[in-house]
Amino acid sequence: MQPLKLLFVCVENANRSQMSQAFARIYGGDQVEAYSAGSRPSGVVNPKAIMAMKELGYDLTTHDSKSLEEVKQFAPFDAVVTMGCGDACPWMPAKQFIDWQIPDPKHMEPEQFNEVRDFISGKVKELVQRLYKM
Repeated sequence: MQPLKLLFVCVENANRSQMSQAFARIYGGDQVEAYSAGSRPSGVVNPKAIMAMKELGYDLTTHDSKSLEEVKQFAPFDAVVTMGCGDACPWMPAKQFIDWQIPDPKHMEPEQFNEVRDFISGKVKELVQRLYKM
């Protein structure tokens, strides 16, 4: 079976989409090809996101903040998941589009940041399990 190809998109590709990509790799293993991008990438992964994922044993320093242009070559995707990029969310070739209303944790304190991280973890786990059953 072909691996699932997932793309996670937020505005800066610094927090939410990066953590989503990491969780997709954690939960999907070699059965998932996970990518992330930003509609207006910041160019850096937020140190708070790096710390939050490090607590779970995942090294987010291996990720880069990317534009949609940079991940377009990996299309089509099985699913594109957008997170609060509003009108800036692009169209990408995909079987399905999903929008998650997840607050941007960029300016949150570590405790609230980790709550968003854990919420994303649950959403990604559920998504990977659901797509496998299709």
